[in-house]
Amino acid sequence: MSKSTDVRIIDAVVSIEEHPFRTPLKFGGRLVEKNRLINVQVTVENGNGDHAIGLGSMPIGNVWAWPSTKVSPEQAEKAMEEFATRVVRLTDIVDDFGHPVDIIYHVSAEYFHQAKVVAELLGLEEPLPELAQLVAASPLDAAIHDAYGKVNEVNSYNALSKDFMNHDLAWYLDEQFKGEYLDKYTSRKPKERMPLYHLVGAVDPLTDADIKERLNDDLPETLPEWIAADGLTHLKIKLNGEDIDWDVNRVLEIEGVTAEAQSKRGCEEWFYSTDFNEKCENVEYVLDFLKRVQEQSPAAYDRIQYIEQPTHRDLKAHSDNKMHAAAKLKPVVIDESLVDYEALLLAREQGYSGVALKACKGHTEALFAAAAAQKYNMFLCVQDLTCPAYSFLHSASLAARVPGVAAIEGNGRQYCPAANRVWAHQVPSMFEITDGTVGTGDLTGFGLGF
Repeated sequence: MSKSTDVRIIDAVVSIEEHPFRTPLKFGGRLVEKNRLINVQVTVENGNGDHAIGLGSMPIGNVWAWPSTKVSPEQAEKAMEEFATRVVRLTDIVDDFGHPVDIIYHVSAEYFHQAKVVAELLGLEEPLPELAQLVAASPLDAAIHDAYGKVNEVNSYNALSKDFMNHDLAWYLDEQFKGEYLDKYTSRKPKERMPLYHLVGAVDPLTDADIKERLNDDLPETLPEWIAADGLTHLKIKLNGEDIDWDVNRVLEIEGVTAEAQSKRGCEEWFYSTDFNEKCENVEYVLDFLKRVQEQSPAAYDRIQYIEQPTHRDLKAHSDNKMHAAAKLKPVVIDESLVDYEALLLAREQGYSGVALKACKGHTEALFAAAAAQKYNMFLCVQDLTCPAYSFLHSASLAARVPGVAAIEGNGRQYCPAANRVWAHQVPSMFEITDGTVGTGDLTGFGLGF
């Protein structure tokens, strides 16, 4: 039976917003110099006849979501925009009332077909891969959850119990979750503050010697300047994955620069995560990397909190890439491969010991992954897609409501600060960083919390 809190979508609008990057960001062998956001606004009606508007926003992130030898980055970007528009228009024919999880669960059944339609329409040699589908559809997913909370005057994370949801988790995942709801795997209040993971990109300057010409835009430019200004304690290090000497030396350089900067401000504890962007050929590369870092700097090795997906995202095609040996040394988290519950189970079989939650894969899918990761006692972290403004608040709210997540990645302030200006006035604790943390305790409003 339907509940009075169930909603149906009355109207949905999609728009595109673009912001240039302050400095280029390199990952996966490519430079990214702009942020193109998909914004979705959804109007819903609940069973009592009340109406509310919800918002969702996410960078297209095509270079990350759809690296291809058959489709250019420009083609991929256009295809993801078209897909996002078509997914939003699917809501025109969905007139049933339901919980946001149900609505997205049913709409997502059309993603595969729409991916093929878009490819045919644009004359592409391949359809959108599943990760690109999820990213393009994620603003709609977020907007529905946001509108649902607002129309029912409740924080969306507090609307995940049996009182609000129409099915238990077994309906969506498997019988291990029988009788369980998402409220078991989320918190009723957000964490008050969370450490911020600052990105050290592959082409980012570590010291003054690395800068050819200063931007002089009143923002930090070197790593010591960022550490001093924001009080950073968590650094995410982008690595090559195809050059072991460069990767090891990069970590050692960062350790040396960071140690000096932290000493000046009296900080004795900080952490690293390492991101190879799938470029490692095999687990032996990771093991060699860890061994050499430990031999040359035990302190740097000890500071490595976790390793992001080091090898190819296609787990089935690269089933020989087992992570068991590396996971005995450090948590190895699944990232690009994590597109659904089946992928999480396969990753566990192949030795991955952690899960990277990302709002860009869809709010609903992120909640499912968070529940499964906790069920299997896996390491948890939340990362973003260089998310600025509203999309960063969404990512941070997810991190603040999932038990076990210790820190939040947020590099939009580094590469796309102009997009944050409006929201920084409204939620300054989330954008004005001075002690290395963000004030997630402020994300308690109706809807997604802001």
